[in-house]
Amino acid sequence: MKVTKNMHDKELQAQYGQFRTLVSINSKKLGLKIMNSLVRMTKGQKIKGIINETLHVSSTHTKNHKIRTRVFRPEGTEAETLPAMIYFHGGGYMMGIPEMANVFYEDVLKRKKVTIFSPDYRLSQRDPFPAGFNDCYDVLLWIRDNAKKLKIDSNKIIIAGHSAGGGMAAAITLKARDTKDVKPIFQMPIYPMLDHRMITASSKMQGSTMWDANINERAWGLYLKNIKGNVPTYASPALNEDYRDFPPTISFVGDLEPFYDENVAYIEALKKASVPVKFKIYKGAYHGFEVGSPKAQIAMEANKFQLDAFEEFYDTYIH
Repeated sequence: MKVTKNMHDKELQAQYGQFRTLVSINSKKLGLKIMNSLVRMTKGQKIKGIINETLHVSSTHTKNHKIRTRVFRPEGTEAETLPAMIYFHGGGYMMGIPEMANVFYEDVLKRKKVTIFSPDYRLSQRDPFPAGFNDCYDVLLWIRDNAKKLKIDSNKIIIAGHSAGGGMAAAITLKARDTKDVKPIFQMPIYPMLDHRMITASSKMQGSTMWDANINERAWGLYLKNIKGNVPTYASPALNEDYRDFPPTISFVGDLEPFYDENVAYIEALKKASVPVKFKIYKGAYHGFEVGSPKAQIAMEANKFQLDAFEEFYDTYIH
């Protein structure tokens, strides 16, 4: 499928060329290295008006490895025990840091009292699967095991993420379901990166902005480069065929992005397993449009949808 500028929502068309350039840059090894360097310049950036912390979690898989983890909670809640959200940043598993999602954290904390933990998990350029996945699961178990000290309720954990972070959220939720180590109260895998096979029509999209078939293939190639033989379901969650006992799920996706088909299939599988779902499709929207074009009407609607759904699920499932 060939995506063109005029297929997009009218307000999103203005930045089409700009984000196509970004796709081109991130598709190249040097460009990706430069982008990662630029992103890491925001390391430690704080959000005003809330408690910001940086903690370091010991890896249970890699000796002497510490997982830098950003922690955010509302001011004035130091003595309260709050629900927890573990959030995984996007970037195709190959770039990014927790601070990329500061706006999302701030929006969430304006809605409800929750402590957000976001691990700076290892990236695929240097450390392919399972390194980043193990980091994320280690932080989840660390939250559970240190709940009293962290002033959180280990029975009220939300798993969330956008893009590759949404794929990570789906994978971590899957392992938590399989192992019963943690029972998430609900999950928010937003436009998640789920399927390495790239067998759907949307996964072959060319000309789509922010993310296309070429960069998708590169990202999966980096993430899975050390795997010999069958790809594990925790690396590519779309391979899972059993959706029983999954937590309630919130998600949305644009219809002009490579993850569209796999996201719809994931949601339909959850529904078939009688999992409560809130899901929306945004017509004429590219990958990550609510972040890339936040002032566009369609972007504001999508952002409101995810926050309203979060608030509704919080009120429904967190007692």
